[in-house]
Amino acid sequence: MKTPQTRENAEILALEGLAWLAGQEEALQRFLDQSGTDAAGLRAAAGRPEMGLAVLDFLLVNEDLLLGFCESAEIEPGAVHLARHRLDGAG
Repeated sequence: MKTPQTRENAEILALEGLAWLAGQEEALQRFLDQSGTDAAGLRAAAGRPEMGLAVLDFLLVNEDLLLGFCESAEIEPGAVHLARHRLDGAG
């Protein structure tokens, strides 16, 4: 997937972002701390739009993480911005 053209694709991209983030131990801990959740809460909320927004927002404000995720997913950072807007209903 190169760009999230639909809300469903945006949700998938957010889940991919979460899966990638789960492999980044320090970054995942920062995300958990900032979101006020724990690993069990994260697993329970993983498919919810609010969690997708939180993951994408976290990536968008952490350039190194954003670029790492984009490289891994073979997408442009703009795709993450677009996905965030699609999930928020703005796009």
